[in-house]
Amino acid sequence: MPHILHIDASARPGFAGKDNHGSHSRNLSHRFVSQWQSRRAQDSITYRDIGQNPPSIIDHDWIAAAFTPEEKQEPWMADVLAESDELTGELIAADILVIGTPLYNFGMPAALKAWIDQVVRMGRTVDVDESNPLDPYVAKLADRPRHAVILTARGGVGFNPGGEMAHMNHLEPNLATALEFIGITRFHYIAIEGQEVGGQLLAESVADAMQQVDTLVDELQATFAEAPHLETV
Repeated sequence: MPHILHIDASARPGFAGKDNHGSHSRNLSHRFVSQWQSRRAQDSITYRDIGQNPPSIIDHDWIAAAFTPEEKQEPWMADVLAESDELTGELIAADILVIGTPLYNFGMPAALKAWIDQVVRMGRTVDVDESNPLDPYVAKLADRPRHAVILTARGGVGFNPGGEMAHMNHLEPNLATALEFIGITRFHYIAIEGQEVGGQLLAESVADAMQQVDTLVDELQATFAEAPHLETV
């Protein structure tokens, strides 16, 4: 059975249309998960709200510990890396990574960057093959097919590929670069635009994104049904 890791990165705790100043990206990610569960209740889900409970920012001690071979680590290093161990463990266990995130100032929220920094980790999600100096990095999460569902919300419009503002969108490209580096290569993108514009433009964008989410759930569930060997147990 596939396992889902569901992450919300919005600083807004509520849901747009329901709560004052609620989050559109949370609406998308929770729509995906609820639709998935309604059809495959047997599948497991881990939820982490990093928007409300941000991961720690890496510091000097974290870097020293993470880049020290396990057999040479001092006792204090295990404590420093405990949070990273938990976060990477959740990611390693996942077959589908669902990230609901807003676009903040043309990039990802600080909490999501902190999560990326915790999970892109030598020895856990990436290794180095010193015998191949031209391409030394080995993505450890390439051991099986994994999907990343990136569900975003933007205040402006035109940030999709080919749009007028696409060159200023550093959220999805940054996420893709980091996740591909550790072995996640199957990406699915859905976005709501026009929150700052509001009105009919926003309403149509929300409706279209929700429909895209439902369609994507159908497609991914069909993928796992057609290739049961991809499912983990």
